[in-house]
Amino acid sequence: MSDASHRHAVFGHPIAHSLSPQIHRAFAAQTGIDATYDAIDAPPHTFAALLETYRENGGGGANVTLPLKRQAYELCAHVSDYAARSGVVNTLEPLPHGAWRGHNTDGPGLIADLAERHRIDVRDRDLLLLGAGGAAQGVAFALLDAGVRSLTIANRSPERADALADRIGLPGRVHVRYWNDLATSGSWNFVVNGTSAGVEGGELDLPFAILAPRALCYDLSYGKAATGFLAWAHAAGAGQALDGLGMLVEQAAEAWAIWHGSRPDTLPVYEALRARLDGA
Repeated sequence: MSDASHRHAVFGHPIAHSLSPQIHRAFAAQTGIDATYDAIDAPPHTFAALLETYRENGGGGANVTLPLKRQAYELCAHVSDYAARSGVVNTLEPLPHGAWRGHNTDGPGLIADLAERHRIDVRDRDLLLLGAGGAAQGVAFALLDAGVRSLTIANRSPERADALADRIGLPGRVHVRYWNDLATSGSWNFVVNGTSAGVEGGELDLPFAILAPRALCYDLSYGKAATGFLAWAHAAGAGQALDGLGMLVEQAAEAWAIWHGSRPDTLPVYEALRARLDGA
């Protein structure tokens, strides 16, 4: 690979909280690859220009996070099969002549965290997915592929929930509920928070009634951004409440493999970050 392919970055807004630079630098040390990884703040109206400048200055593979995943998809000349299904991209692979191939490693990262780290089988679970933005889109298809029995989408903007359900196209298995009707819509034994409320400092204000006994709750965010949802889950009687740190590390490993051809060992990286977050 060229030297340029060893220069990486994550684009997002906000981005200062991101642990991605620490993760990829740990992968570089572990694999002996002399790679760099920066965090670039990119408000949506500047993202395309910043990405072009990054590439012109020798940048290689890149990651994309909130709120740029749909925009990244539109900037790609080619996309992977999974990215095409989800309509969002979180990993950019450089192609010749300044073009990009887009991937989405969020879904595989989530399933790897659930199945391999936590030994959780999602088959036959009824899933409530909170949110219909880029994060939710990135994991919905992977959770269906992994065997969840049903998927119910709730979003504060019902039009976006309807659009995601239409994109999935499984009317017998995928449903939409209005956010304000959740308290009277039933209960679920698997709830995934894919909203940006925690990152943006907002409140979810969820009814306890949506949780079935001993339900599994999972926040796609991590650290302080997941604190509110996880506190709610414990108060509501969840059997298990997990944040998305493991997913973050696993999706990063998937991206690393796309750029460098081999998947690093995620366990020591996850354990070091978990110890740091739990001790904060």
